[in-house]
Amino acid sequence: MPEEISAPSVSAPKVSAIVVSYFTGPLLARSLASLKAQPGIGDIILIDNGNLPGDVERAAESAGARDALILSGHGNIGFAAACNKGAAAARGDCLLFLNPDAILPEGAVAQLLKDAERAPRPWLMGAMIVDPDGREQQGSRRTTLTPWRAFVEATRLYKIAPRHPYFRRFNLHTDDRPKDVAAAPTISGACFILPKADYDAIGGMDERYFLHVEDIDFCLRFRNAGGGVYFNPHVSVAHFKSSSRANPVRVEARKTASLVRYFNTHFSDAYPKPFLWLVAGLTWASFAGLFVRRAVGKALRLAGLRRRTGERGLKRAREISARRSAR
Repeated sequence: MPEEISAPSVSAPKVSAIVVSYFTGPLLARSLASLKAQPGIGDIILIDNGNLPGDVERAAESAGARDALILSGHGNIGFAAACNKGAAAARGDCLLFLNPDAILPEGAVAQLLKDAERAPRPWLMGAMIVDPDGREQQGSRRTTLTPWRAFVEATRLYKIAPRHPYFRRFNLHTDDRPKDVAAAPTISGACFILPKADYDAIGGMDERYFLHVEDIDFCLRFRNAGGGVYFNPHVSVAHFKSSSRANPVRVEARKTASLVRYFNTHFSDAYPKPFLWLVAGLTWASFAGLFVRRAVGKALRLAGLRRRTGERGLKRAREISARRSAR
């Protein structure tokens, strides 16, 4: 049985912001600047899991965050372990986790804390994660990920009866958005806040997850320990996605391994082993398909038969910028 979280009250909390960076690039400075603009931030902790020499320091300098605590020299220990490292160094009553390619709007932290006052302790609150053009992003709010739901996604059974509860999809960003703070089984790890004592009570992130799925696992363990997980539509955080220069195929391999670990950890007693094997096989087959598509695409680009992926992204960024300038 998971350890239950105690529910002491929190008054006027100071917030420690935790950012994990791995070859993030220029967006890191913008992310840090958005944190520095938040009145509720007490300290910023930047975990350097791997960047070019001087990049992290220059980003902090550019953002006016010279006082940020930079933890480096440990190498790439994985996202979950880096979050725990940052939490251990935090001095605030609350922890705010923010992806290095995510930008907070003005007053975001104050709004999150204000809305959290209405939630009974223990609470975990996620912001609404949006694309740079303002559309809610996939993964912003999600239901509980189970092996059956993964099977429905992999086989696209949701197309047969999209409104049937048995074929409900994992991501909920296409559902009607709640007008106020609402309970959500799973929120995005790109931006969330909770009391430090509640984070520590369940042992923080599970460090067996090197990259991806650690937020899904954390939300499930938090709810199993008696906590409430909430989605806040009042705070929109722009998430640029895939800003890291990490190998995308290696990232997907890590994600696939994490999914299989998650299912075996939480559902090995509830599901027959053959079904778990089937889901694991479909998950790895999906990764294999992605690997083949990327390999073929790379070969076509090298042969000059296809534009580089970055060109399409740059074109979209220019279109968004043009629309904003025209307003």
